[in-house]
Amino acid sequence: MMHNFARYLITLPAFSMLWFLLQASLITGNFTIGAILDLTSRPGKEAKVAIEIAIQDFNIKTNQTLVLYLQNSRNKPLHAAIAAKELIDEYNVKAILGGHTWEEASAIADVTSEADHHVPVFLSLATTPQATYQWPFFFQAVPTQATQMNAVAAILQPWGIRQVTLIYETSHLASTASIISHLSQAFRQTGSELTHILPLTSGSCVLDEELEVLKKQKRKVFVIHTSLDLGVRLFQAAKKMGMTGDGYLWIATNGITDLFHSIDSRMIYSLKGMIGVKSYFPENTPDFRDFRKRFRQKFRSDYPDEEHDEPGIFAVQGYNALKLLENVSLENFEKKRPLLQSPVEIVSVIGKGYHSVYWIEGSGFSETVDGDINGATTYTNSLNKVGQALWPVQPWYAHRQRRNLAGSSEIRMRVGVPGRSLFKQFVNVEYNPEKNQTVVGGFVIAVFDEMMRELNLPYDYFPFDGSYDELIRQVPDEKFDAIAGDVTIVSRRHEYVDFTQPYTESGLEMIVPIRSKLSNQPWLFMKPFTAKMWWLIAAITIYNGFIIWLIERPHCDHLQGSIVNQIGIVIWLAFTTLFTLRGDTMHSNLSRMAVVVWLFVALIITQSYTASFASMLTAQRLEPTITSVEMLRNMNATVGYCNGSFINYYLKDVLGFNSIKINSYNSTHRYAEALNSGEIAAIFLEVPVAKLFLAQYCKSFVRTGETFKVGGFGFAFPKEFSWLSEANKALMNVSESGKLKKLEDAYLTSEKCVDDESFPDEDESLSPRSFWILFELTGGTSTVALLVYIIMSIREFKESNPGPSNIFKLISSFVKAQRHQRRRSSREVVDAESPRSSPDVQTQFDMDHQ
Repeated sequence: MMHNFARYLITLPAFSMLWFLLQASLITGNFTIGAILDLTSRPGKEAKVAIEIAIQDFNIKTNQTLVLYLQNSRNKPLHAAIAAKELIDEYNVKAILGGHTWEEASAIADVTSEADHHVPVFLSLATTPQATYQWPFFFQAVPTQATQMNAVAAILQPWGIRQVTLIYETSHLASTASIISHLSQAFRQTGSELTHILPLTSGSCVLDEELEVLKKQKRKVFVIHTSLDLGVRLFQAAKKMGMTGDGYLWIATNGITDLFHSIDSRMIYSLKGMIGVKSYFPENTPDFRDFRKRFRQKFRSDYPDEEHDEPGIFAVQGYNALKLLENVSLENFEKKRPLLQSPVEIVSVIGKGYHSVYWIEGSGFSETVDGDINGATTYTNSLNKVGQALWPVQPWYAHRQRRNLAGSSEIRMRVGVPGRSLFKQFVNVEYNPEKNQTVVGGFVIAVFDEMMRELNLPYDYFPFDGSYDELIRQVPDEKFDAIAGDVTIVSRRHEYVDFTQPYTESGLEMIVPIRSKLSNQPWLFMKPFTAKMWWLIAAITIYNGFIIWLIERPHCDHLQGSIVNQIGIVIWLAFTTLFTLRGDTMHSNLSRMAVVVWLFVALIITQSYTASFASMLTAQRLEPTITSVEMLRNMNATVGYCNGSFINYYLKDVLGFNSIKINSYNSTHRYAEALNSGEIAAIFLEVPVAKLFLAQYCKSFVRTGETFKVGGFGFAFPKEFSWLSEANKALMNVSESGKLKKLEDAYLTSEKCVDDESFPDEDESLSPRSFWILFELTGGTSTVALLVYIIMSIREFKESNPGPSNIFKLISSFVKAQRHQRRRSSREVVDAESPRSSPDVQTQFDMDHQ
């Protein structure tokens, strides 16, 4: 809006000044205008006749004499520039009309801007490819190129066409840059893309070669910006090469379509199947009918050699340009409202004529335009409702039976599905005798249905009983338009089709039988506890046994003897105490306290050991028979895969298996039989299939080794399928909305079998962490008993030996007495079966020193 307002401020003062000059000229009766037209072309001839009719009307209506000076540009910008200078310098014209091409219009504007005395108004009949603010006297009398290119983009948008090729004529080079710019900008707004540009010369003789290149590149949609002659030759050459009709779309700009009224029916028939954007003008108004009658009479008189005398858009534009000078005045110029967007006529050549609908920017498509037919005009953004007859083919049906252009029947996509899928959970094809029809279902089909519901495309399923590779090749052979099945995305299949993004996990896994892992282990009894736990039990047991021996030794003769004998007694005492409490044989409360606590701890440890060991013996601990592909190759083992799958090539070309060591199978039951009998050592399956197989045989087989990277499941479409990006977007919507998860739960989760007992944790052995408090309790109790015993022994020794007063001497004497006691007891033979009371420690000490 600000852009248009700035232009309005720039042009208003200049136009006002020039308007005063025009009014002054009208008052004096000396009003001259000039017209620069290409009188060798149809547009120039029509504009010349229309302008002369408009001058006649003006002179009759105003009682003034409007003088016209006509110049012939001969379709050359230089001639147009010379003509403009002559009209300004010699004839002192107040306005100039003309310039059907931008090259001519810009040349006229440049000369006009350099005028010495006065600057005439220039009303251009050319579509303006760029801003003209540098020429305030320049006025656009026809719609811009941007409107036309927006109409082209609007035609393609409802059908989801993304890739477009532009073919232009180099003689239109000056305006071609703006066409590319406008077209690219329009495509960015609608989601299409200008992917290829082909320039052609007006006299090109190598059209077949250029079209052959486009055909090999699988270009399908073309926008033609050429002259009528080159456009006709190009389209006829394309028709001979099979590049028109079903599967192809040709859209012509108004450089071709605006001349349809001036060519014979045979030439129009040669363009059958072409779509075009055409400049619109109302033909059913009383004013135009009167103008048409006068035009035809004068045109036949001026150009008797012309076969067709119907007025076209060029005549209307010429007449309206002169009327603009008549109607505009200074008073109503300031109040002038912006003109509404001009309608664009969308035409489709059918037979020897064409059918039309209309498009207005911001409003959409309509079958009528206000003023053409009585009644309200309804606009829509969809061609389905108002333009069925315009579309010669829906873009995915290449080389199929021609659709009835006048009909409204809907052609449906043919979607191929695997007729013999190994897993019915993915694709299930069954014949329903009650309905007398084939019913297709399964997880893959449900996902495809959701995707196509997002795309709003019609389709039908057709089962195919061949291999998956054969099914894929049906698409380029034009038997199917898409493939919906558990088909894995691999590179060599991309030669025939394009895939959507995968909708399942990707990868290839190895499945092998499982065997018992623990049944033949000789040290299985050690498994309930960790090594640290065993060492800690041994240490605390010996520690407790030593303390009990030390405390009970003075009271029991059988606990004395040689060093070797006493060590054996300590170990025996430690481990027998672990399993029984013999309180009646103990003489000290300290030893009883230590034994009670240790027996409590030992009871918990033994019960824990028993429970853990029983669990290991009863649980099924399994391991794979094969752990890697290298092991399979070293064993020269035979492996299996699903019949018809791509895995056969992967096993040979990537994993290096010999062909004679690869077997194919047609059912999961045969898989299981072959693995259990040893016919094969392993099978290779895609990740989604492997999950289902293991769900059925969860206690017999296991996946092992690495997962090999291959594509997941995807839907296949023809190469360069224009809806592929929309299909991927639809799949993302299905996934992100949670519908994909619900479908997995409905079709696949019910088959899962999780058996945790079959694969217990390798780190389930009990560790000291589980018994740390108990070990601290028994160890602390025994230590306290030891300390109390030592303190009591030292105190008794001091009472019986008052001599040493120093604590260190006292302890030294006590230690010596204990050593002497042990040496004496080691020389005695003690009868373990005849218990005796132990002599007093101090008495023994005195006797030894006598």
